[in-house]
Amino acid sequence: MSFGFRFFISWLLSAVVMFTLFYVWHGIFLNDFKRINFPLIWFVTFAAFTYLIFGAGIYFLYESQPLKKIRSFIMRGLFCGVVAGFSLFMISTIVNISLTKHLSINHLMVDCAWQIAEQTIGAMVVVLFKIIIHEPIHENA
Repeated sequence: MSFGFRFFISWLLSAVVMFTLFYVWHGIFLNDFKRINFPLIWFVTFAAFTYLIFGAGIYFLYESQPLKKIRSFIMRGLFCGVVAGFSLFMISTIVNISLTKHLSINHLMVDCAWQIAEQTIGAMVVVLFKIIIHEPIHENA
């Protein structure tokens, strides 16, 4: 795996798309940001770095040897998105469980579905740029 133009564009744009979806969902639609007990700028900064890490993680997962056995770019991207989304859902649920008094199964199912959708969209951004950006393979002399 090379860290060329394709990697950086795929990584950064998938992170931006996932962060934007996160911000619209939690900040505007659910209005969760009102419940934050520390400066909003800290939260947004931490979230931005988290999505940068997650975007890179999705790219590395997509490029991993076991997943290269999946020949379809689309299926590999969908698989990466589901794995990434469910992983983020599990982590956020474990962290959030001690902060939330009233977690219902409906809340958990909606949150799980949202995380999977959000990360799948991010993974599909990786797939899109893996397809449209061509990087020549240089041979060693």
